[in-house]
Amino acid sequence: MASDAPTHPIAFGWFPRYYSDEIGPKHWSNSRFSHVMKLRQTALKTAREKWADYILFVDTDNLLTNEQTLNLMIAENLTVVAPMLDSNTLYSNFWCGMTPQGYYRRTPDYVPIREWKHKGCYPVPMVHSTFLIDLRREATKKLAFYPPHPDYTWAFDDIIVFAFSCKVAEIQMYICNRKRYGYLPVPLKAQQSLQEDIETFVHVLIERMINHPPIEPSSNVSTPVKHLDKMGFDEIFMINLKRRTDRRQRMLRTLYEQDIEVKVVDAVDGKALNTSHLKALNIEMLPGYHDPYSGRILTRGEIGCFLSHYYIWKEVIDRGLQNVLVLEDDNRFQPHFRRRMTKLMEDIEENQLDWDLIYVGRKRMQVDHPEKSVPGIRNLVEADYSYWTLAYVLSQQGAKKLVAAEPFGKMLPVDEFLPIMYNKHPVEDYMKFYEPRDLKAFSVEPLLIYPTHYTGEPGYVSDTETSIIWDNDEIQTDWNRNLSRKTREQGEIGAEAQNTEALQPQTPIDTASRDEL
Repeated sequence: MASDAPTHPIAFGWFPRYYSDEIGPKHWSNSRFSHVMKLRQTALKTAREKWADYILFVDTDNLLTNEQTLNLMIAENLTVVAPMLDSNTLYSNFWCGMTPQGYYRRTPDYVPIREWKHKGCYPVPMVHSTFLIDLRREATKKLAFYPPHPDYTWAFDDIIVFAFSCKVAEIQMYICNRKRYGYLPVPLKAQQSLQEDIETFVHVLIERMINHPPIEPSSNVSTPVKHLDKMGFDEIFMINLKRRTDRRQRMLRTLYEQDIEVKVVDAVDGKALNTSHLKALNIEMLPGYHDPYSGRILTRGEIGCFLSHYYIWKEVIDRGLQNVLVLEDDNRFQPHFRRRMTKLMEDIEENQLDWDLIYVGRKRMQVDHPEKSVPGIRNLVEADYSYWTLAYVLSQQGAKKLVAAEPFGKMLPVDEFLPIMYNKHPVEDYMKFYEPRDLKAFSVEPLLIYPTHYTGEPGYVSDTETSIIWDNDEIQTDWNRNLSRKTREQGEIGAEAQNTEALQPQTPIDTASRDEL
């Protein structure tokens, strides 16, 4: 993190392997709070003794990705100021409201600031985790992390104790969101494990990679050797166009960070297909097919996408693979993806569910009523009409059914083909071309994978819709983003149509100081 002024990094103390009053490794017990407050107080005291102008506190699991963060915070010319940090939820390193008892209070100001709808520096009652103190200000001599102020009667919590200290010293805290400064993980519950803590931190790393280069560990830090595996699947395939090297590199690094081993499949490039290729494969469009939103017919890009999946289905059959995970290259993984995916597959095996295909990422198109939950298996529903082939699990039996349908002579986009095969497509005229339609299809609920980008967002690229018409090398598709509802984000699903029966009950929030959002 660049700064024009000389800096003096200071590291203090040690952390015990556990605290005698903790109920779990993530529990913030009184002794843990006390230990952290004493370390911060020692750092503050040392900075004063060195006549430092500023002291920057950064929690070890916070990632400052803007190299100018320190200079930018100094330039704000405020006594206590924090750069707003991003997370995969609304959680951040500030509060907008505080009760008279010192607890978190929701206010209408929080979300507009957190979502960058309002930009600037805002006075708030609490900043934590990463913040800068201007020690040149006379008022900061009254600040302390430990011991708590003699008049302090609120909860014994390091961030609340310091907020009270600022209040008594009449120092206003500020949160700044003029720029993107970095990330912080969402705090875990007291009973959660250190492994879950690692997974949460890894998720911060892979979220960053969606729009930025990966964060590399320091050469001064030793990292454990990784052991990649296939999560219990016979194979994990990742489909990628050779010319999309950026996506390939991002996905491979994302999977590597999650200890997932994959086989890269070079996708069939629709731009390389010509009429001769299609004739050699006996490919014909399904009679009467039109895109449900734009009205256009099949494109070469959609044929390339279909063939990419089809050749995987063939490989599954030829190699005798019993279950595989198929991934496309524009995937955004949900927190604890590996753990949750593994648990679901264990539950499916334990309940001896007869299945062919399981969506892991999709766009649910039937939003009028809930999908049927699967008895005995949490987080699984019977799939209704869906778009996208972002990620799905496929069985040997399922692959045989898809290939046996002989789709080349009656082709349509692969994400329209799959609902036909499990008899859930809304257009009867399409379904009559395929018999039998007995694919046993399910979906993870809630989904474990989403697209990295949606139509209209910066960074969104379509390799299927921006293409030429399937049977004519000269006619380009007249692709209109406004008509492409297919690639937009999932529309809102009404309360009456939520798949509530399949959802795991939410763990209740058990602390006021760190897990409020």
